[in-house]
Amino acid sequence: MTRLESFAGSVWPPPLAPADQARATEALEAGQILYFPTLAFAIEPEERRFLADGWSAAAKNISYDPARGTLGGTKAQGEDAAGLMRLMARYAQASQALIEAAIPIYRGRLEMARTSFRPVEIAGRASSPRHDDTKLHIDAFPSRPTAGRRILRVFSNIDPQGQPRQWRVGAPFAATARQFYPRLPQAVPGSAMAHAVLGLTKGRRRAYDHYMLKLHDAMKRDESYQQDRGIETVAFPVGSSWIVFTDQVAHAATAGRHALEQTFHLDPAQMKHPERSPLRVLEGLAGRELV
Repeated sequence: MTRLESFAGSVWPPPLAPADQARATEALEAGQILYFPTLAFAIEPEERRFLADGWSAAAKNISYDPARGTLGGTKAQGEDAAGLMRLMARYAQASQALIEAAIPIYRGRLEMARTSFRPVEIAGRASSPRHDDTKLHIDAFPSRPTAGRRILRVFSNIDPQGQPRQWRVGAPFAATARQFYPRLPQAVPGSAMAHAVLGLTKGRRRAYDHYMLKLHDAMKRDESYQQDRGIETVAFPVGSSWIVFTDQVAHAATAGRHALEQTFHLDPAQMKHPERSPLRVLEGLAGRELV
């Protein structure tokens, strides 16, 4: 069974009928990927220079912080940096318009987070086991606790050479959480406060964040899980876009370059089905509140 829920449209954002919006809402919150195979994010002529090699610094991704208006992970300076920032800011706004066109109930409820330009080839890239995104995982970030808020992302493949972006997609979150939860260690008392005081986290890590981080690591370390027969391989072609809750959908990016990504946060209470959120699933397993 495919994890993709496909929608037609080549105009950004696509005008979806109410029936398609309802289908998109149900699919997304159930852990599907909303797939727009012909929805290309247009690169302006003056922006095409950014699709050449050499713009990325040591980091694998170039990041843009809309709240601060800052750019990171790039060698670009001066007008080049300003042009790259304009491209990424344009993608951030377009991504919000896309989500609101597909899921109208999220309108006015999304918190815009970082924008990412990913120009570096994934396949063959050296990485530590914990940071190896070619391993199946759910998203959880050590320095940026979400306190239960959802991680909702929009991706677009803009590779000028026509290379698809390859993903592997795993089992639904609830099944994965039930499999791994019994072996996840408890948090060390006082560790969340210590991390916040030392500036290692942006805000205090909650029990939810602890379990999500441990789940992320345990999934990547478990080789039998990585080879599960239920894993689906997906190739997102150039000119396609997709929307996914990456804190819910087990995913691994195994090949591809030149993609744009926009992250949003969403309070689970703002979902149509809050009970499907990772927070509620983990609280059900723990038998207590985790935030």
